[in-house]
Amino acid sequence: MDGFSYNNIFETKGIEYIIIITFLILIIPFWIIINRRAEIVSRIKKELGILTASILRIPQGFFYSSYHTWAYLQKSGIARVGMDDFLQHVTGEVKFGYLTPQGTFIKKGGLLAKIDQNGKQLQIFSPLSGIITKTNAMLSESPEILNEDPYGKGWICLIRPIEWIAETNSYYMAEEAVSWTKKELERFKDFLAISMAKHSPESSMVFLQDGGELRDQPLSELPDEIWNEFQKSFLN
Repeated sequence: MDGFSYNNIFETKGIEYIIIITFLILIIPFWIIINRRAEIVSRIKKELGILTASILRIPQGFFYSSYHTWAYLQKSGIARVGMDDFLQHVTGEVKFGYLTPQGTFIKKGGLLAKIDQNGKQLQIFSPLSGIITKTNAMLSESPEILNEDPYGKGWICLIRPIEWIAETNSYYMAEEAVSWTKKELERFKDFLAISMAKHSPESSMVFLQDGGELRDQPLSELPDEIWNEFQKSFLN
């Protein structure tokens, strides 16, 4: 046929392209699996209801206080404040029984909010001193956003801070926050062991999965006495 030519790909670079494409088809899924292994394990543990440091969200750019509340300074100079992921995983789904109202001056460590779960309550403390310029009305209407998005839609209030540098210089950020959260998880396990032996020895294994792993949302199954002890000896 005039104008038609036939090229054997084995005599050109075509075979090299096929080899490269085949290699990529084989290696890319393997590479994804290797790099996402930690994420996959974390998701599996989350689905199984196991509370480990790997499932806790600790976004960058946030200041984490020992009250298990966080602060994020916006460009406007106003700080967004909320509960950290550790605390909402420990308590489980809660409702907000009280939010300190807009316009109130609050001190660092002052009462920011009260959360409630079937009559069991915890006080949440402010990581900053300043004027509360706005509270998150969505928390009363849709309290589940705290569990779904504690650092985004689940913020508690906005505060105009008066001593930002002085009050946040001892807080945790980035890798230091990750390390601190792991230590807090271990401290919480110790707290549960001691508190349950004191207040609820008959249900001392309720917070553990098979194999000794800590259940997710362990406080949700425990009595009011342990919530009070958690408030007094852990959060305070």
